Formats: sequence, C-alpha cells, structure tokens
Amino acid sequence: MNKKERTLVLLKPDAVQRNLTGEIISRFERVGLKIVAMKLVLPTEEQALTHYRINPNLPEKILNHLKTFLSASPVVAMVLEGNKAIPVVRKLIGSTEPLKSDVGTIRGDFTLDSYDLADADGRAVRNLVHASASESDAEQEIKVWFEPEELVNYKSVREKILYDVNLDSKPE
Repeated sequence: MNKKERTLVLLKPDAVQRNLTGEIISRFERVGLKIVAMKLVLPTEEQALTHYRINPNLPEKILNHLKTFLSASPVVAMVLEGNKAIPVVRKLIGSTEPLKSDVGTIRGDFTLDSYDLADADGRAVRNLVHASASESDAEQEIKVWFEPEELVNYKSVREKILYDVNLDSKPE
C-alpha cells in the first residue's frame, strides 16, 4: 500500500481574493495531509491552458472560460501527500458544482455558485479549489506547477504516529 500518494491542489482566484486560503489549507492539514510544496503564483494563460488540457474532454468554450478565470488573479498551488490523498482531498472539497456540494465540504460551506449561473454570465464556475482527479492527472498536473526540486521530502511527527508506531503493542 502506498502511504504517500500525492495530489495537486490549486486554491483558485476566488479563494485567494476572498481570503479563504488559511481556512482551506487548515482543513487539509486537520485531516492529516502533509504539504510537500506550496507557492503563490500568478498563472499565465498558457500555464492555465496547459493545466486544463490534461483533460482532453473539455469543450473549447469551457476551456477558454477556465483559462481566463485561472489567470485572472494569484492562485495558491500546493502538493499534498498522504494515504489516499486524492480521494480524501476530493471528498473534502465537495462536488465540482458548488450548488451540489454537501454542507461541511469546502465548496458546500463557502460558495453558492452553479453551472447555470456561470453559463448565464458566460464564465467559469467559481468553485474555489482544483484537485487532481486521479494519480495520472496528479503526476501530470504537478509538473505544470512545480519543478521536481520544489517538492520537499520529510517525515512529520503525525506520520510517525499514523504509520510507524505500533500503538497496539503494550509496553514491557
């Protein structure tokens, strides 16, 4: 079992502009995910396109809306690591459409946007966070945002407790 799955998370312009970065990051840390890379970056339109083109099924109109939105303001790019990091992050952030996100998820708690409203306004849905959908997506997306030397390998105290210590054994 791989205890060190990695995923890319982007706190999008709406999260940064609304000063929600600390709140969102704390949710990832509270569940036990470890930050192995993080930076504030103003994406270029080309970088945004490269990022979203990893999903070849996106229609051109949506791709253009996403490119415009992601490059409109700084984003916080992070690589999170932990056991089942990809599904854990996706569960924490909620449905891609905020209106369908459960209360208690990041999108469910912090935004009311919807596909219908975004379509009516001719823009991308404002859903605060991007998270990799699969291990292969994560691997490709991380390369768009980080150089290999920017990823830091370290062992946290929490990892030692979760993965290294046998708490079931009794002291002698």
